[in-house]
Amino acid sequence: MSTTERPALRIIPIAQESPRRRPFEDRPKRGALLDALPPLSLYIHVPWCVRKCPYCDFNSHQQIGEIPEADYLEALAADLEQTLPLIWGRQIHTIFIGGGTPSLLSGEAIDRLLAMVRSYLSLWPDAEITLEANPGAVEANRFKSYAASGINRVSLGIQSFHDKHLKSLGRVHDASEANHAIELALKNFKRVNLDLMFGLPGQTITEAADDARQALAFGTEHLSMYQLTIEPNTVFAKYPPITPDDDIVIDMELTLEQLASDAGLGRYEVSAFAKTGALARHNVNYWEFGDYLGIGPGAHGKLSFADRIERFAKLRQPESWIKQAKLRDNSHLAEHRKLSPEELPFEFMLNALRLREGVDVALYTERTGQHLDSIRGKLLHAMDKGLLSLNPGRLQATPLGWRFLNDLQSLFL
Repeated sequence: MSTTERPALRIIPIAQESPRRRPFEDRPKRGALLDALPPLSLYIHVPWCVRKCPYCDFNSHQQIGEIPEADYLEALAADLEQTLPLIWGRQIHTIFIGGGTPSLLSGEAIDRLLAMVRSYLSLWPDAEITLEANPGAVEANRFKSYAASGINRVSLGIQSFHDKHLKSLGRVHDASEANHAIELALKNFKRVNLDLMFGLPGQTITEAADDARQALAFGTEHLSMYQLTIEPNTVFAKYPPITPDDDIVIDMELTLEQLASDAGLGRYEVSAFAKTGALARHNVNYWEFGDYLGIGPGAHGKLSFADRIERFAKLRQPESWIKQAKLRDNSHLAEHRKLSPEELPFEFMLNALRLREGVDVALYTERTGQHLDSIRGKLLHAMDKGLLSLNPGRLQATPLGWRFLNDLQSLFL
């Protein structure tokens, strides 16, 4: 999945308020059992790209020559087969094909991929099926084929409409290709998301606003705007570029939010803006601590059972994953573990507090199996700091808590 965490900003001291009663009722404690399983999504990872971007810490690998589509699809089927016993009887609500650059795959490969998924899994009739695409790897015939295969939502990695910024980010497309890709997407798909980045090396507030205006002018239903962050083990981490200071980035963020609002797109998550009814259902399932099955090299998954929650991760190197997945002995797994009760509060809050409206308090027990009383002290501490809303019915960051989201989330470690 393509989500960027908001970086921790400077911590400011917050005056402590006097102790006072909080609106959490006392109820009997219960065991860590789930009464019902959450919605289930499917994530499919395509690891190859034309060139690795210097800011990218995703599991992407530059591919020289032809992509081994046949081997990849065979390994995907084997990967999925080995997980089926864990999800018998469950339906898939959303599918997200991410990368890497999934739009490097041929139309035939995507058609075979989705046919394979349908043969193994039960999909909701209106399942959201998203494919990520990069403007430098887009062809009109491919988009037509993708739509015919069942892709009903496309997410385009535009990042900027300024060639100098695209060059500094190592992107393989230019502004004209970005515009062309958007036009092709709108001709073939009703649901289109555009990805933008801000806080780029040498970027001004005016340039960031211009990127947003150009993106909004296309009238797409969804817009993702991420702040550039310097991640470990990237080229930018080794050779850090000079980026705008925090105050300028904050001003950029506020400007972009206002522009999106003026265009009818509400900010419903840290980096996501959408028209009414156009939220990214796949990502919302992540943020509401739903379940997701991940297949492909480096893919992660989270599955809930009546008495436990487990996490999975696959081998990262495409060649190793393909070889081991085909053995059908689970040797393609890099990680498989049960989450401890101590991990669940942070895991839940890490996701749920990204949503501007937060979540209903009942969702915490529903998705973790823990009573809210088990984290009462942490909740009250976050409220005393002014980071968590006093609304008794919701777990929601205050405006201050949303600004210092990393600090709020860390209180639940």
